[in-house]
Amino acid sequence: MNKLNRYLESTLLKPTMAGEEVDQLVQDAIDEQFVGICIPPFWVKKVKRDLADEEIQVVTVIGFPFGYQDTATKAFETREAIKNGADELDLVWSQTAYHSGMNWPKIEIAQIGKICHEEDRIIKVIIETAYLSPEQIREACLICQDSGVDFVKTSTGYAPSGAKVEDISLMRETLSSQVGIKASGGIKSLDFALELIKAGADRIGTSSAKSLMEAWRAAKD
Repeated sequence: MNKLNRYLESTLLKPTMAGEEVDQLVQDAIDEQFVGICIPPFWVKKVKRDLADEEIQVVTVIGFPFGYQDTATKAFETREAIKNGADELDLVWSQTAYHSGMNWPKIEIAQIGKICHEEDRIIKVIIETAYLSPEQIREACLICQDSGVDFVKTSTGYAPSGAKVEDISLMRETLSSQVGIKASGGIKSLDFALELIKAGADRIGTSSAKSLMEAWRAAKD
């Protein structure tokens, strides 16, 4: 396994977040050399500027947290986020279209993915596994893969549950090796994070990244 920090996206996506919390997130990421920081679109320009030449990805969300926006709105959000400096875009897929039996999620993901890839950006799609059966998780992964995504992500953190080891295992069995998996939602302990990585997660999105690193170093001593 790589060093733990190279799996971690330090995440701050809460309604009451303040500027000083964003500053602390950036400082922690620089200190620990996390692979990325995931923040709302409002903070992308500042975080990109504050990270300067650090090799830390600026990650933001599109269609967050329920994916209700129409595709044109999501496309606009994506272009604005890229213009402001986002390196990676975490798109909440159209849950309402999927659960209505429509083919639209695949069309939408392909359209947003095209915008991202034309600008050499990474697209991750949040399928919100808490609302899906195992068979639906498999189907969702294949929709995302066929649409050309770079990663499939488990959760927004707004559902009743987040990442689960069994869901990561199923996703890894379903997806090709070229498609990464981002586990997110409720990842607060080192043991759980390591279980998810062992099951196949390539990224861990968590608001507890700093404490996970502290626990990881303590375990190595």
